[in-house]
Amino acid sequence: MGQTNRNSKIGCATRLNYKKVKYPQTLLLKVHYETSVPTVLDRFIQQAVMQVLQRRWDRTFSQHSYGFRPGRSAHQAVAQAQQYIAAGYGWVVDLDLEKFFDRVNHDKLMGRIAKRVEDKRLLKLIRAFLNAGVMENGLVSPSVEGTPQGGPLSPLLSNVVLDEFDRELERRGLRFARYADDCNIYVRSERAGQRVMKSLTRFITKKLKLKVNATKSAVARPQERKFLGFSFKVGPEVKRVIAPKALDRFKHRIREITRRAKGVSMETTIEELAPYMRGWRNYFGFCETPEVLVALTRWIRLRLRAALWRQWKTPRRRRAALIALGVRPQLASNTAASGRGPWYLARSKALSVGSLQCLLQVARPSNLDRRLLA
Repeated sequence: MGQTNRNSKIGCATRLNYKKVKYPQTLLLKVHYETSVPTVLDRFIQQAVMQVLQRRWDRTFSQHSYGFRPGRSAHQAVAQAQQYIAAGYGWVVDLDLEKFFDRVNHDKLMGRIAKRVEDKRLLKLIRAFLNAGVMENGLVSPSVEGTPQGGPLSPLLSNVVLDEFDRELERRGLRFARYADDCNIYVRSERAGQRVMKSLTRFITKKLKLKVNATKSAVARPQERKFLGFSFKVGPEVKRVIAPKALDRFKHRIREITRRAKGVSMETTIEELAPYMRGWRNYFGFCETPEVLVALTRWIRLRLRAALWRQWKTPRRRRAALIALGVRPQLASNTAASGRGPWYLARSKALSVGSLQCLLQVARPSNLDRRLLA
């Protein structure tokens, strides 16, 4: 009976398709990405398969691979890159694999998996997931290459594919850190970097059947490139810094949220702002430039004050609101009668006092740090 149920589930899984969904990628500007969302049963079976295989395979992966592995993180990959730079490897070969998840060769991948798995039923199931196809606008399209993004099994399969690449880098004695398809290799000279770039491009194309994005790949100084949202500042000490593009994306998102504050309550704005800021701070707080975080905190505080000022609209309402929040009547009158704009007045003493009291009333302690509001 158990065997029958297991076979029926496998058969059912092989018949189900993915649904392709286009999401706006909030970390990028004006860019969308597509992912394939598996059905509930597919996701359940993939998760079960992944948990079993990951326990067996994870210990066989390279120690320089940090993506989608238990106990490993992007922060560890960035720290490893920092150590290479500090050790004198002052040039980076930044390799970008073009549409990696969409270009994985199924036969190549299954050949790698077959060396690790003897159970033919499991091999058939994994092949079925790869070939399941996607449904877009009601039409099913077959999948002839690539691993569907959005499924629990896809990250593990990507590590299987790129493990061969890791072993090649180790065989050559290169210093590298890889997180999924984002790989940086550190060398001592530009000439060595160009040589490594050329040979690895040939290896990736011919051996892995993948393609290197020539426009996004480069040999450069580490401070001129970004790795997992971070860059590096080289001086007496090598320090981790937030990459300029990551800062631009953060400010763009904050502007979007605070700009909408004119038409919604401040409580709604803070409820939307808080989780985004918390997640961003948890990740980019790993930087070693606290002055940047302090400056961003001040900038957000000014954005919130300006949003409050716009919500109050008229001088009369602004004066009454400031007085109700504890601002001296004369100071409240002078500020409310000012012809200056919201961004200028956000720096005023009246709004500094009044906005703090107002935001503390609507913000839960767990949502926003008091240091942000003060």
